[in-house]
Amino acid sequence: MANIIYTYTDEAPMLATHSLLPIVKAFAGAADVTVETRDISLAGRILAAFADQLPAEQREADALAELGELAKTPEANIVKLPNISASVPQLKAAIAELQQLGYQLPDYPDDPANEAEQAVKARYDAVKGSAVNPVLREGNSDRRAPKAVKAYAQAHPHSMGEWHADSKTAVATMGQNDFLSNEVSHNFTGDDVLTVKHTAEDGTVTVLREQIPVLAGEIFDATFISAQALDAFLREQISAAKANNQLFSVHLKATMMKVSDPIIFGHVVRAFFAETFNRFGEQLTEAGLTGENGLGAILTGIAGWENEAEITAQIAADLENGPALAMVNSDKGITNLHVPSDVIVDASMPAMIRNSGKMWDRNGNLQDTLAVIPDSSYAGVYQAVIDDCKEHGAYDPRTMGSVPNVGLMAKKAEEYGSHDKTFKIASAGTVEVVNSAGETVLSHEVGAGDIWRGCQTKDAAVRDWVKLAVTRARASKTPAVFWLDENRAHDRALIAKVREYLADHDTAGLEIDILAPADAAKHAVTRIREGLDTISVTGNVLRDYNTDLFPILELGTSAKMLSVVPLLAGGGLFETGAGGSAPKHVEQLVQENHLRWDSLGEFMALAESLRHAGASVLADALENATAKFLAENKSPSRKAGELDNRGSHFWLARFWAEALRDQADSEPLAERFKPVADALAANSDAIERELLAGSGSAVDLGGYYRVDPAKADALMRPSATLNGIIDAI
Repeated sequence: MANIIYTYTDEAPMLATHSLLPIVKAFAGAADVTVETRDISLAGRILAAFADQLPAEQREADALAELGELAKTPEANIVKLPNISASVPQLKAAIAELQQLGYQLPDYPDDPANEAEQAVKARYDAVKGSAVNPVLREGNSDRRAPKAVKAYAQAHPHSMGEWHADSKTAVATMGQNDFLSNEVSHNFTGDDVLTVKHTAEDGTVTVLREQIPVLAGEIFDATFISAQALDAFLREQISAAKANNQLFSVHLKATMMKVSDPIIFGHVVRAFFAETFNRFGEQLTEAGLTGENGLGAILTGIAGWENEAEITAQIAADLENGPALAMVNSDKGITNLHVPSDVIVDASMPAMIRNSGKMWDRNGNLQDTLAVIPDSSYAGVYQAVIDDCKEHGAYDPRTMGSVPNVGLMAKKAEEYGSHDKTFKIASAGTVEVVNSAGETVLSHEVGAGDIWRGCQTKDAAVRDWVKLAVTRARASKTPAVFWLDENRAHDRALIAKVREYLADHDTAGLEIDILAPADAAKHAVTRIREGLDTISVTGNVLRDYNTDLFPILELGTSAKMLSVVPLLAGGGLFETGAGGSAPKHVEQLVQENHLRWDSLGEFMALAESLRHAGASVLADALENATAKFLAENKSPSRKAGELDNRGSHFWLARFWAEALRDQADSEPLAERFKPVADALAANSDAIERELLAGSGSAVDLGGYYRVDPAKADALMRPSATLNGIIDAI
C-alpha cells in the first residue's frame, strides 16, 4: 500500500482541505493508496515548539521535523499546500488567538530581558518566516504550466492593463553598498567548519555564529548592506517620488527573508515618517516601535499614551507632506507600510506590472509607481519587464509564450538559507568568516546597523539542478537559460560549476545559454511576445520571483502552476500554488460564506503524487477530469451565490468518477466508480442547491489561525447528498 502525506496548512488552502480531502481519500483508497495529513500550519508549528510546556491534551507533534526527515528518504511522497510564512505581526496574532483558546503560551518577547526570554524568542523565531520550505525542499524545483491550464488561459484571457510609453512607473534600487555589490564568495575544496566573528574598532571580539560545517565543493557567500547608504537611498527615493508625482511603494520579502527584510522595512518606515521619528523616536524605540513591524504596529502600540494624539497628528502630517503612498486597502486606510508581510515583492510586482504599472492611492485611484527594491540583486529583472511593456504594450495571454522554471533550492540553497547567519551589526568593525585553521576566508569592513549575512550552497544541490535543467530542456524541447551574472561573486562560482557539470550530460541539439538576470529577462519577454517558451534556470530567490512573475502575466495567477520537486533521495514533493491572496479569501468566507480559493494547484499536484505512488490510472483520470473542469469553467466564482470552492470540488469529483468509469472495462476501477459517477450526475442539481444554501450569510470558524475542526468540516461539507456518495466509496 502506497502512502501520501497531504499537508494541513493555513487560511484558504486549509479551509479548502476540509472540503477536498474527504474526496481525495475516498478516491485514493479505492486504488489502495492511503492519504494522511500532517499539520504544518502556523498554529501547529507554534504548539509543537512549546509542546514540552503544555499539558498532554494540548501537545502537538512536530510534524514539520517529521516531514523533514521523511523528505530525505526514497519513500517520501508529500503534497505541500501554501502555508503562512509568518511576519512578527502575524506570529503575535496567532499567539494571542491560541492564548484565548486556552493554550498557556508565553508572549513573544521583542527585546528579551533575560536568558529565559531569549529562549522563548528563539523558539518563536524558529517558527516565523520561511520555517517550512527550507525543511521540506530536499530537492530542486521543476515548475511549469500544464497544457490544460495554458489552453484555458488562451481561451479565457484574463484582463491586462494598458501600458503607455510615457508611464512614470520605474524600479528604484541601490546599485552600490548593497548585498549585490558587497558580495564575496568562496568555493571550498574540502570539508571544513567555519566561524563568523565581529571585531569592533576597540578590539572587542564577538562570535556571531560558530560551528558552521561546509562540505567539499560547497559555495559560501558573505555580504552586507550599509545602513547609512540605505537611509540615504531611501531619502532620495521619497523625494524623487514626490517630485515626479509617483506613488511611493516598497517591495521586500519580510516573510522568507525573515531577518534582513524586516530590518530593511523598518528603515523604510523611519525614512518615510522622518519627522515623527525625529520628534518621538526615542520614546517609540524604547517601546519597541521601531517600524520593523510596520505603521500598523506603531498605531496600535501608542494607543492610550498621553501624547497619542500628538504622535498620530505627526504621522498624518508626514503622510500629507510626503509623496503619495501606495495602498494595500484604500477603503480601510491600510498603506504599503502598515504590515511588512502585506506587500511581498514576488506577488506585488507582477500584480503591479499586470495592472499597467500602477498601484492604488489613498483615494482608490490607480497611479504610476516608484517601486523601491533596495537591494539590486534582482531588481533589474522587474525593470526589464517594465521597459518592455512601455515599449511594446501589455502582453496578450491569448498568444504569449511561457517561462517555466528549474530552480536551485535543495539543501537551503542561497539567500533563503541565510537566516541563522544574518546579523544586525552592533558597532563599526570587521566581520570575518574564519576556517578551522584560524584563517580568514572572507571579510568585510562594516558599520553600526549594517546587515551582514552568510549563505551556503551545497555542491550536490548544484549538480542536481544542472541535471534537472538538461532533463527538462530535452523533455520539453525548449531552450533553457541559466540566469547568472558573471559580475556577481556567487554567480561566478555557480557559472564555473554549471559549465563543468553540463559536460557530464548529453546536450547535443539543446539550446542552453547563460545570461545575467536582467538580460535573461529581456530575452524571455522578447520570446514570449513571439509565442515562444524559454526555461528560466535560476537560483532560489529568482525561482520564487519568476514562478510568480511570468505565471501572473500569462495565466492571471501563480496558483495554477504545476510544481514538482524530485527529492535528492528519490522521493517526491509536490507543491501547489502560492497563497498570497488567501487572507482576503478567508475574509469573504467569514462575511459571506463564499470561498473563492481555486484548488486547481492541489488537483495538479495530487495527480503527480498519485503517479509517484504507482496509481497511474487514478492519476490519468484526475488529469482528464482537471482538463474537463477547466474546459467547462468550473473554477470558483468571486461572487457569493455562485459556484465556490466547495462547488468546484463537487464538479472535480464528478468528472474524476466519470473519467474512471469510462476507462476500458478491464480496469477494476471502472466498475468501482460507475455507480459513483452515475449518482453524482443524477444528484447534481440537489448537490448544488445544498452547497449554495448558506451562501451570503456570515459564518463562524472558531478561529483564524486555529479553526474549530468540527465547524470547519460542517461549513466546508454542507451537502449531505454529496457527503453520502463520497463516504460510501
